[in-house]
Amino acid sequence: MSSSRPFFTAPTGEFDTEQILDEARPLAKLIGAVVVVALVPVCLQILLFDILPTDRVFVDILPLVTQFILAVGTGIVLMYVIVRSNQLMDE
Repeated sequence: MSSSRPFFTAPTGEFDTEQILDEARPLAKLIGAVVVVALVPVCLQILLFDILPTDRVFVDILPLVTQFILAVGTGIVLMYVIVRSNQLMDE
């Protein structure tokens, strides 16, 4: 195991903001992608229920689909964080 800690500069022990930003950008993109995918059923619900007259049963399923997408997306984000942290510890 290396003596240097991730996200800290070696001689001074201060935060390495460049490395923090380099790690935060892909994570933010992944979270943004999950949010965009989860917004699709929300927009469909608004379109189908508020604008167009449609069957209420179909509209009641869309929040469940949104929650499922968010749950799976959260799992994917957590797996990314765990895998990336293991990669950083191996470096």
